Order: sequence, then C-alpha cells, then structure tokens
Amino acid sequence: RGLTDISLLERFIHLRYVDLSKNKLKDLAPLSSLTQLLWLKVDENLLSSATMQELPYLQVISFDHNHIMDLEGITHPLLANLSLKGDTGHPSSFLWGPSLGKVGLTFFFLWHSENKIQTVLGLSHDQLFSLQVLELRGNELKTTAGLGVSKLKKLYLAKNTICSLEGLEEFEQLETLHLRDNKLETLDGFSDSMKCLQYLNLRSNGIKSFQEVEKLQVLPVLQALVLMDNPCAKEPDYRLQVLSWLPWLQRLDKESVEEEEREEAERISQTRKEKEK
Repeated sequence: RGLTDISLLERFIHLRYVDLSKNKLKDLAPLSSLTQLLWLKVDENLLSSATMQELPYLQVISFDHNHIMDLEGITHPLLANLSLKGDTGHPSSFLWGPSLGKVGLTFFFLWHSENKIQTVLGLSHDQLFSLQVLELRGNELKTTAGLGVSKLKKLYLAKNTICSLEGLEEFEQLETLHLRDNKLETLDGFSDSMKCLQYLNLRSNGIKSFQEVEKLQVLPVLQALVLMDNPCAKEPDYRLQVLSWLPWLQRLDKESVEEEEREEAERISQTRKEKEK
C-alpha cells in the first residue's frame, strides 16, 4: 500500500496476474515489459489515464476509482473485460473515534477518488475486437453513442447522466444492458438489430408513459426488464400494461411473470387493438 513507483516489476517479465490496487500510482509504464500479463487490477490509485503500451495477452483490466476522464490508449487485442467504475456511492474505508459528548463510537467515512469519464471518444473499436464486458458505472456519460464495440455482450452504465440512447443498432451481440439511475425520459434508440438482448435494467429513470415501453417491442428475445422506480411504475395495473406490450417477458422487476398475468395482459392488448380499429 502507498506505492508510487513500480519500476521494480520491470524485471519480472513472466508475471501473469498483478494486483496493485489501493496505492498512489500515477504511471503504469513499467508494466510494458510484462508481455505475458493476463490480468491486471489497479483500482483506487491516482491514474489520470488508462493509456498503456499494448500487451498482447492481457484479457482483464480494472481501473476502478481512479482519476480517468476518457478511454484513450486502451488497445490490447485480447482484452475481454474492462472496468472503469466511477462514483458508485460506496465509501472505500472508514475510521472510528469517540462520539462527541455521547457514549459509543462515531464512524468517519473516507471517500476515494473517482473516474469521471464524460466521453467515449478514443475507444479503439478496431483494436478491442475481443471486448465482451465493459463496466462504466458511476461516470458522467450523457449518451450511449460510440460504445458499440462489435463483440460486446455486457454493458454496465448505471449511475451516469445518460439522457440519450444513440448508436444502439451497433450492439448486435449485446445480452445485458444496465442503465439504472440515469436521466432517460424516452426510449428512442432501441433497434431490432439488438437480437441478443435478454436483460435490460432501466430502474430509477424518468419514464412516464407506457408509449415508451411500446418502443421495446423491437427487442425480440428480451426476457427480463427492470422498470421499477420510474413514474410509469406508479400507474394502476402497471405490470399488466407493460406485459400487454411485451408479452414475451419472463421477468418484470424482481418477480417472474405468472400465467394469470399473461392472460390478463393479453385481454388488455386485444381491447386496445379493437379500440384502434
């Protein structure tokens, strides 16, 4: 703990797993000699950039809770899992001391530094062709534009400030999309090219109308949808209304869809179609 210089590692060229979390590192240049490296964890340091020399076998990197502002310089060809969490609302550690004028102890939380990624410009789509999991929770992204890496299967974007869904047609292999705690009020942007998306979390956004839910009909294999803590979730017959638009769902919020619900939702759908004639 407290390391600021890791030049000593340059001689250990056969290292494959390295965890340098909770230090005071600002530079990862000495790791460029570790050409056999498979797994790297550098959470809770003082890094302002994720730029590193390309490592041919590196498959997993975690840069959580640093000072990183963009995605420049990440070019490892076999990288499958990349994490750059920002402020996820959890303290990294705590101290305790006597309560002032009271019996007992008072806990003082210490908050660690945070990534604040605002743009994905610089994300190397042509070089990250193995990337399957991208974790950007707790940053400051406003849109999904530019995130469409070809083989991506899981994308975690909770606790950003996303108000616009763009470029989703590029997510042809995406299976999980996590958008909880953002600023979405509409669901424009979903595409029928998202033919693998099975899990979608939209909890705690600003979705008010079931007409927005209708836009999710383009997702043919969607199995689990989380919409709780949106304004529309307070409406009467909320579950039935959602299921009337998306009858193939297996799970809505935390509960499985019951057959009785499905049948009632079908009746609502039929009534709506008759009124539209």
